[in-house]
Amino acid sequence: MSTLYPWQKDDWTRLQALRERASQGLLFQGMKGIGKLDLAISYARALLCQHPSGNGFSCGVCPSCHWFIQGSHPDFRMVQPESETEEVEAGKKPSRQISVDQIRALSDFMGMTAHQGGRRVVIIHPAEAMNTNAANALLKNLEEPPPGLLFILVTHKPEVLLPTLLSRCLSFSVAAPDAATATAWLAAQRVKNPAEVLAYAGFSPLQAKLAANEGGMDVREKLLRALRQPGAMDVFAMADALQKTEQVLVVQWLQQWCYDLIAQKMAGSLRYHPSEQAAISALVSNLDAINLARLQSYLQTAKRESQHTLNPKLFFESLLFTYCQLTRQSS
Repeated sequence: MSTLYPWQKDDWTRLQALRERASQGLLFQGMKGIGKLDLAISYARALLCQHPSGNGFSCGVCPSCHWFIQGSHPDFRMVQPESETEEVEAGKKPSRQISVDQIRALSDFMGMTAHQGGRRVVIIHPAEAMNTNAANALLKNLEEPPPGLLFILVTHKPEVLLPTLLSRCLSFSVAAPDAATATAWLAAQRVKNPAEVLAYAGFSPLQAKLAANEGGMDVREKLLRALRQPGAMDVFAMADALQKTEQVLVVQWLQQWCYDLIAQKMAGSLRYHPSEQAAISALVSNLDAINLARLQSYLQTAKRESQHTLNPKLFFESLLFTYCQLTRQSS
């Protein structure tokens, strides 16, 4: 039997209505870190199960379920970038893209008959990682798929996929949990200060758990202490402390902080840092709203640039110097 996250019960019920619906492609879309891939895997396992339960879950005991658990099911394939797997050659930097060769490698699988005479399932995750050639190769497969073959594409960026690819898939929106449900789940996972960690992670429960487990919250807290007092910030020391942290993640933290600075300035409310009400209120009391808007715009550009930086320390120094400049107290 498969296990769902507490917030996926309604999604699972909706999926059952699709079991008998003819479709060559399903597009699981929704915000990052809410368990879309786990849901897709549970659904694939249930589709291949020989004796599914009344509520659509896999039985967990049939030969098909055993194959699936062992990662050797002949009627199932998972396509992911090398960076998402452990199958990387020694000394080689894992690719973050799904290549055309990976899609073409499915041809033998597609040419075989189903081992059990029924369904076959291919999961592609994350679908936005396909380069243009890979996406076009998949498009050909979706146009004339063998009977019983289902492609499940999992993405949190459907807008970057080819329109022709989207048109050949049935869209399935995976719901994000409400804050109370996500906080309760994080507390059950023994995450400290779950409500705050959830807000820091953009209300993504799986991202919040990952950040808590990897010690990312300690780095973020150090950054927040510096952001509270921009006039006293040691930019070089802070940039050095951030060097091992993913650049785009640091920009996201700054964007959340900036959002709350503007929200406090304009409406007296916070979204991401409720425990920082006093510090943020004091900081924005004499700040220029125009400079906050400039900071917000700058961070949007910085987020794009963060994907291609060659020197993280210089990138962080520039980021923090700009923050200090634009949050200088007005006279």
